[in-house]
Amino acid sequence: MKKQLLFVCFMCVYFFANAKNILVKNTTEFDEANKTAKPGDVIILQNGEWQHVTLSLNCNGTKDNPITIKAAVAGKVLITGNSRIKIGGSFLIIEGLYFANGFAGTDAVITFRASKNEVANNCRVTNTVINDFNNPKRLDENYWVALCGKNNRLDHCSFLNKKNIGVLLAVLLDDERSRENFHRIDHNYFGVRIPLASNGGEMIRVGVSEHCQYNSDTQIEDNLFEHCDGETEIISIKSCHNNIRRNVFKECQGSVVLRHGNYNTVENNFFWGNDKIGSGGVRIINKGQWVVNNLFYKCRGVGFRSPIAIMNGIPNSPANRYLEVTDALICNNSFYECTPMSFGIGSDAERTVVPKNVLLLNNLFYNTKDSLLYNVYDSINGIAFAGNTVSKTIKQPLVNGFTKTTVSVQKIADLPVPASNNAIGITIIDSLQKIGKERLQTALSDKPGLSNASQLKSIRANATGAKWFNVNKIIFSKKPVIVNCKSSLELIQMLSKNNNEGMVIRLTGNAYHFNTPININNDVTITSNKQTITFSSESNIAYTIKINAGSSLSIVNVQLDIAAILSNNFITTDTSGSANHSNFYMSNCNIINGSKAFFSAAKSSLCDSIIISNCTFSNNKEAIFKLLAETDKKGYYNVEKLKISNSRFNNNTGQLLSLVRSGTDESTMGPLFAFSNNTIKDCGTETNDPIINLYGVQQSFIENNSIYNCNVGKVLIRYEDAVSAKHVFRKNIVENSGVVVRNKWVEE
Repeated sequence: MKKQLLFVCFMCVYFFANAKNILVKNTTEFDEANKTAKPGDVIILQNGEWQHVTLSLNCNGTKDNPITIKAAVAGKVLITGNSRIKIGGSFLIIEGLYFANGFAGTDAVITFRASKNEVANNCRVTNTVINDFNNPKRLDENYWVALCGKNNRLDHCSFLNKKNIGVLLAVLLDDERSRENFHRIDHNYFGVRIPLASNGGEMIRVGVSEHCQYNSDTQIEDNLFEHCDGETEIISIKSCHNNIRRNVFKECQGSVVLRHGNYNTVENNFFWGNDKIGSGGVRIINKGQWVVNNLFYKCRGVGFRSPIAIMNGIPNSPANRYLEVTDALICNNSFYECTPMSFGIGSDAERTVVPKNVLLLNNLFYNTKDSLLYNVYDSINGIAFAGNTVSKTIKQPLVNGFTKTTVSVQKIADLPVPASNNAIGITIIDSLQKIGKERLQTALSDKPGLSNASQLKSIRANATGAKWFNVNKIIFSKKPVIVNCKSSLELIQMLSKNNNEGMVIRLTGNAYHFNTPININNDVTITSNKQTITFSSESNIAYTIKINAGSSLSIVNVQLDIAAILSNNFITTDTSGSANHSNFYMSNCNIINGSKAFFSAAKSSLCDSIIISNCTFSNNKEAIFKLLAETDKKGYYNVEKLKISNSRFNNNTGQLLSLVRSGTDESTMGPLFAFSNNTIKDCGTETNDPIINLYGVQQSFIENNSIYNCNVGKVLIRYEDAVSAKHVFRKNIVENSGVVVRNKWVEE
């Protein structure tokens, strides 16, 4: 034994004494260092820009003497262009890299696999940042991180601004080398993913439906998720025996979704909704899922994004659909000013299997806003309730197992949290206590609510993300350039300049004729103080104005006669399918005599918002807003939020709006259409089209409008939906006009 110990000590001293630092300046030197590196060596990347590089590793360190690959100074090695890093081998540490101003194509930016036959084991990526490293086209899918192999760790990294489709971090279970992997994903910052307008916007996915019966054993701990709004699933679990614990989900429009797989645990997390619309909690599907000791704070999601959503299943469901919920435990959670829970959500002609053997125990609900504690969409006979404590302000009659009482609050880390000291719970079932010791890091409590609320301080204080990267750094607002343009030539010349600060263009002429299109390439505001300006164009151009991706156009205080516009569209969006989004805003404008479509969205383009306020559209012969290019039935659409308010539509003979979201995907919140306080008078389509046509729109609010003499004898407004939606049609005056074709999702 002594000889063995002496040998181990000798080898450690030997490796330490012979370890060396290897400075590399390019990929040739990097590849050579990878071939020659020994346990304990440090490969140092020279500071500067590494452009269009593939860094591949398959060297091997040891547990006590890993090989480190690091930036000379953390954050000073900038990896740009078409670049990626592939990690094979074992006991490697990669740290301090910064991926920006580039893309990885179909590859992941960081892959824990050097080749088909070389997965990474016992490797670590730390103190690294990927920021806006997107494929140029929004629908060109890839991951940013692909975790393969076993016992790998991703920690203290920052990920933000993923705009193209694809999971940000995917845990792959392709074969036995990557199952029961015990990966650890901890202390990372996941931030700022704007709505993707499609499926595929998850931050983390563990497994896929084909591998959902395999154990992954992945640990997702102590991470901060902030403004992760890509789609309804922030974390998508599609495998077994994973743990999601001590994470903070701040103002995220989505939920942790236990989509496939069994026996997953969501424990001691802080769902910090802050009253943000769509901020959710946990959605439960499949067998043996536990949601224990979590705090839900002002979570305002509904439906699939409810603080707790228990789904219905499908009889004999295939792996990629919805298995029934069984043997679930929702226990010792605290809810502060949250929207109602959803039981049997998704119930329809296909999803008919109700939850069974579900226990909802010792939870604490403080609420002064809502009249309902839960919504029931099917039978809840398979759900047992006991020891749950609820504020008296909830007016809903509740099933046995909920006690209405005065629920006090206590301040922890400057946040009010429901206090359970006066509440009476139940004694946790012995079998649950026994299982809990194996599954949980904190014990099941006999009191309702968060078992150890004081941990909230440490949850919020956990340092996340790369140490050298400040995600909250101050970005000073830039002062736009203000210019006058009296002719179309001056306008085109000014817009051709690459002005990153943006510009305000005052139209000082009376007439502008375009024989080439206008391209908006930054943030541009067009305004005027003239009474009426005429725009005209040649017939051989496809559009007059195009809002390129990543840009915004505002038109303010412009009186515009577009009778002589001969291009197919007056305004259109980027046709490249870029990952960058655009915006359009118009206020206090008068648009008259249009003979072509006023605004037509191009396929694969996406506007975050289209806002129209205090405008008048008169005597236009074609459609005003056409957003119907996405016909692939994949759930794509062209605008996240379209709002028209306090505007007037007179004597138009084209559609006011056609907005399409085709397909049956249920992962998005949009598009949202709000149409309020407008007047439509003497308008009617020359075809059988309705004036407003909504197909697959997830949310719409048509309120407080006045409609006179429009589409008489035809359809005025048509609602069509393939999946559930929320439509509000109320307080509208409709006189001598066509019919409103409603469906079951329309609320009066």
